Amino acid sequence: MAMEWINAIDKRPCDRNMRDVELIACRLRRVEPLCRLTNSALQQLAMCGFYEDLEKGVTLFRAGEQGRYWYAVLGGQLEVRYHAAADSDIKSPITLCNLGVGATFGESVLTDLPRDSTVVTKTTCELLRVEQQDFRLIWEKNKELMNDIILNCKFKNGFATPVTQNIPVSPTKKQLSPDHPNPALPITESPSPAMHKMGWALRTLLLNDSTGCLKDRKVSGRLIRKCAPGSELVDWLMNLSPVVHTRIQATGMWQALLEEGVISHVAKEQPFKDKVFLYRFRADEDGSGTSPSTDDTNSANEHIKEGLTQLLHRGPDATLRLILRKPSHERTPEELELVFEELLHIPALSHLSTSIKRELASIIVFESHAQAGTVLFNQGDEGRSWYILQKGKVDVVIHGKGTVATLKEGDDFGKLALINDAPRYTVMSGTPPKMLEHLLDTRLGVQMGPNDDSFLDDFLLTHIVFMPIAQLVDELASHYHNELENNSGADSPEDYDYLLTCKKRVVQFIQRWVMAVRHAVFEDPAAAHFIEEIATDVESDPALQEEAGIIHHVLTQMSRYQEDRQQNMGQKWKLPPNGQPICLFSGNVTATRTIIRMDDDIIFRVYCADHTFCTLRFPIFTTAEVIKICAADKLQITTNRGPEDLVLVEVKSNGERTVFKDNDLSIPTTLSLNGRIFISPKDHLDALTPLPEQEGPTDGLEMDVEALPTKDLAYHMTLFDWDLFWAVHEYELLYHTFGRHHFNKITSNLDVFIRRFNEIQYWVVTEIVSASNLNKRVALLKKYIKLAAYCKEYQNLNAFFAIVMGMSNCAVSRLLSTWDKLPSKFRKLFTEFEALIDPSRNHRAYRMSVGKLQPPVIPFMPLLLKDMTFAHEGNKTSVDGLVNFEKMHMMASTMRAVRFCRSRHLVLDPPSPKNNDSQIRSYISSFRAIDCQKTLNNMSKKVEPR
Repeated sequence: MAMEWINAIDKRPCDRNMRDVELIACRLRRVEPLCRLTNSALQQLAMCGFYEDLEKGVTLFRAGEQGRYWYAVLGGQLEVRYHAAADSDIKSPITLCNLGVGATFGESVLTDLPRDSTVVTKTTCELLRVEQQDFRLIWEKNKELMNDIILNCKFKNGFATPVTQNIPVSPTKKQLSPDHPNPALPITESPSPAMHKMGWALRTLLLNDSTGCLKDRKVSGRLIRKCAPGSELVDWLMNLSPVVHTRIQATGMWQALLEEGVISHVAKEQPFKDKVFLYRFRADEDGSGTSPSTDDTNSANEHIKEGLTQLLHRGPDATLRLILRKPSHERTPEELELVFEELLHIPALSHLSTSIKRELASIIVFESHAQAGTVLFNQGDEGRSWYILQKGKVDVVIHGKGTVATLKEGDDFGKLALINDAPRYTVMSGTPPKMLEHLLDTRLGVQMGPNDDSFLDDFLLTHIVFMPIAQLVDELASHYHNELENNSGADSPEDYDYLLTCKKRVVQFIQRWVMAVRHAVFEDPAAAHFIEEIATDVESDPALQEEAGIIHHVLTQMSRYQEDRQQNMGQKWKLPPNGQPICLFSGNVTATRTIIRMDDDIIFRVYCADHTFCTLRFPIFTTAEVIKICAADKLQITTNRGPEDLVLVEVKSNGERTVFKDNDLSIPTTLSLNGRIFISPKDHLDALTPLPEQEGPTDGLEMDVEALPTKDLAYHMTLFDWDLFWAVHEYELLYHTFGRHHFNKITSNLDVFIRRFNEIQYWVVTEIVSASNLNKRVALLKKYIKLAAYCKEYQNLNAFFAIVMGMSNCAVSRLLSTWDKLPSKFRKLFTEFEALIDPSRNHRAYRMSVGKLQPPVIPFMPLLLKDMTFAHEGNKTSVDGLVNFEKMHMMASTMRAVRFCRSRHLVLDPPSPKNNDSQIRSYISSFRAIDCQKTLNNMSKKVEPR
């Protein structure tokens, strides 16, 4: 996608087609604050904007020059400099500010004024450049939104005072109403007693605070009594109590006060924002506030201890209501995801599909009615809205009958409007051939404009579930060589144009197919042969010159894949006897990890009930049935009924047994951390017991983890984990969810990556409970908390989760003496980490956090697999003989998340000189870990008896 949009924006504006425009607009949509623009405004920028990739130290323009362009920063940083007059004592330029991603500048082109400063690139930069004439046209059509973006950027960098602070509220400005709720206004006529008391306590403490946060301020000649910037209020609240961990939490708490009218923006035009907008308490606005006494301060301190936690709990709901009071186009992707997560928990919406809930997330609004007796609509009115009652009661009154029902919290009414007008996904269901035909007709071809839905990408990512590659290739071949060509050929110009269009669309489909799933297309012989056949035909037709270039690029990719496949032919992997250290899978811990392929060989052991074993070597895609028959022969196990009476079993370190089905594939790589493969008669499963060494640690290098630099450790762990993650194909998530045997494919790369999570988690537990010395355990806790922080910094969220969950394991959490000696700053940091991995509300905290990250990211894989399983088990694959494409869309969304996380290569600077790199790499590649919880609990009780 990165190369696609660059190729699109590198074209001259006059040469761009609608596909190019949509690619560029999609890229701009990922930049805050450009994402606030409407689709039409983004497309206008995409149609006329130029891309600039500049080195460090390039001067874009100098002070005094006449402006020709407007700019938006897509990547990197720029420096804004001021040059003093020639007769000034100041000779060197002064840096006024730095501009980062999302900043805009150069709007002086609107007024033909000369530039008032010099702008120089501080780092390598990516810019969107728009010429003066084009920018003026875009400005005129989108004046309000563009003005807001420019003013916010200026104010953020210290060049302007927000107009909201010195302009009174316009009488024509839309106030709180069902269709246009103003998020700056309260939702109640007066604060509740609890919030009123909390506001009094916070104001009292603020006025007694030595920092002088709450004070009189003069803004543009206007004196505002006892006000404070939102960013300073957030800082103060975070310093007030350790229960407030993050700025997001503090912002939500202040918003909870604002929505009840305890505080407000000085001009009533902003909700609470962690910015330098000014806010003041209601008591100071209406003049009822007094200076607090010593007794007031003491009373406020006491109340804060009790009431702050309650305010903390109100914050997320206040934040949600704030989002719902925003216009749809102003809601960010992160906010839409938060609303969607909330909609999942509303019973009245449980019958709706996921895509409808996602659409609702962008259009649903919060409506508040403070006065009893308010009429929402009258009998006979045209239905316009569907309501869900969050709080309070609603009477249903019918003429002549009076009140016939009273609705309470959770009830809904006015559903008819939603049934008639509900947004729906473009393709809900269909037969595979008809869906492909619809896709070729509407999503591909030179005449098509941009499409807002992801039908094509969903189809490409999930077609193997309902349309195997062989069937897809046959259908594509029939579209390419359609009936006109097969019968009499093109008898008219119209027929010839139709033939060419069909061929062009199939070629474009192949291009998008390869872009979406990469080498998975080339692995199938039928697909590879079809591509070669199409290439021969396209290259022989002068009318398909552009398509010939496309197919040539595809052939080049296929050739590279085949060369790589040839070089790695005959790879051998080893499953060590004592656990599964990943380093031994490749045999070379220093080499970049290669992909495990289904025809690679693997060496492993199969045990009997008496713990004797045989060693086997098979291709990884070998079925459990073949392994069972061969192992029985080598171990000389016979039964009356032959192989049918035997089963292949995994015995875990805790004694749990899992029986493999005969058609299961890639058995050795699916084992748990310290699991073993056993063979047994079906009626003798109870005789299978773990090997003695299974209760001990897996093989690994013994080192003192305290002696290793923490950041170096996180750095090498991230590099190692990234190689594992990079090897996982998105299809493996489908194979894992539906069952490998349905596709006759393996999930070995995914298996190894999941195993890595468990390895890190149990390594943490093993190291801590193995330390008999109290100070040693405290030091290890500090080490792992810092390690988790560095992994989070490197965006290795899989390892971050594993480390934090390791420290949350019951064998570690029960070590009260150890935790009591941990310094408070580490305890506070660990509490923040626990809040981030909190599974409540479907891991909302994590989802919100990861939604703000840019790739490369190593995601928390177990949650992605949970999403896939939820979509699979909660929805039928086909309904009445039609493919349930809603389900495919849900699964494709998760697969796209994996693709997005690695859409950029991982490039990290080493934290220290490479003096012990090989030692650390050897250590992190195979941690010593005990995964038997009973053993870990016993070790924990031994070091800290109750």
